[in-house]
This record gives sequence, C-alpha cells and structure tokens, in this order.
Amino acid sequence: MIVYSLVLAKLALGLLCLIVQINLLGKGNLAPTSATDQVQNYVLGGIIGGVIYNNAISVMDFLLVLVAWTLLVLLLKYVKANNRRVKEIVDGTPAILIERGKILMDECMRQGLLAHDLTLKLRLAGVYYIKDVKRAVLEPNGQLTVIQYGEQNARYPLILDGQVDEDILELIEKDRVWLNAELRAADCAVKDIYIGEYKDGELIVHPYEKIVSTN
Repeated sequence: MIVYSLVLAKLALGLLCLIVQINLLGKGNLAPTSATDQVQNYVLGGIIGGVIYNNAISVMDFLLVLVAWTLLVLLLKYVKANNRRVKEIVDGTPAILIERGKILMDECMRQGLLAHDLTLKLRLAGVYYIKDVKRAVLEPNGQLTVIQYGEQNARYPLILDGQVDEDILELIEKDRVWLNAELRAADCAVKDIYIGEYKDGELIVHPYEKIVSTN
C-alpha cells in the first residue's frame, strides 16, 4: 500500500509540474514549433516515467528535480527571448533549400533531405514544379515554407520579436532605407515590434503593447 501511495504522490507531482510549466511557458509546448520545445516535453516525460517506479528516489528528491528542470526551462526561454544568437544556437536557423527555381543541393545534403523528402514536402505545400518556387525555407521545426512566383506577398514575417529577417528583406527586393521609412511612418522602432508583415508593398506592424503608468 505504501508503494502505491508513493507512486501516486509522484504521479500527482509530475502532473502538477506539467500544469505549472504550461501556465508559465504558455501553450506553445502543446504544439511544439522548435526542437527545444520537443526536447522539453521528452525530458519531462522521461523524468516522470523514470522516477515514478523507482522506490530509491524519494518524493522530495523527485520534487527537487522537477523544480530544477522547470527553472532551467524558464531560464532558457528568457535567454532565447533576449539574445538572438543564443536562440539560433539552441533552435537553429531556417535553411533555404530552393532559391528562384533552383535547388540548393549543398544545403539539402547538409539538412539530410533526400529528393523524395523534398518533393513530398513540396507536394504537401501544394507545389508540383520546382521552377514555380521563388523560395523554399526549411524551418527549425522541420516544416517547409514555400513562396511561389506570382504571389504578391511573402508568407513570412519581416520582423519577429524585434529582429529584422534580412533574408525576407532581400526576397521582397527592399532595403533598409525602405524599412526605416516604413518604421518612421508607423512611429515604431524595430525593437518595439512583435511581428511586422509585408503586404501590398507596405509594412504592417503589430507592436508590443506599451504599459502606461497611472501614477
């Protein structure tokens, strides 16, 4: 009976930790968009699964491990949000596989993509001819973003988390002079923008909400 009580207590702690992480980190882990999101889920599941039936590990030890892992995940999330270089190292960067109808073979090989894999991803994106592709980008989560010739707007944000995507700026054939003019018109700085989208030749910004003090 004591053994089952110990297992039940550990299971309850594991469930509580999962709920706390979802509320602290947001619901992104429920639909992972990066490798670290996947790893976080796997590690937490491994911790709970590996400890729950191990009677040599007390409930207090299990609790300390869960707290340490949660703090580590929170720290990593904070550092990634405030340092683009760390985010690129941890999550990786998008890889351009097709540029203006031409397959970048070296990049495909570097990403471990066979011809079958690439054509399958293209078909899933509704593309059947490589020559119709203006740019195809392999995202850090393994999804393929495809921009075809004839599309007026790049299906890709120009600014994310206060950082300009230079590749997209080049793709839409604009430069920093144009971008700075659009930012002045919007009365925003790059660092103040959560998402900035290119549409119909204009930059549409979605800035962080400014907290106005009432004092």
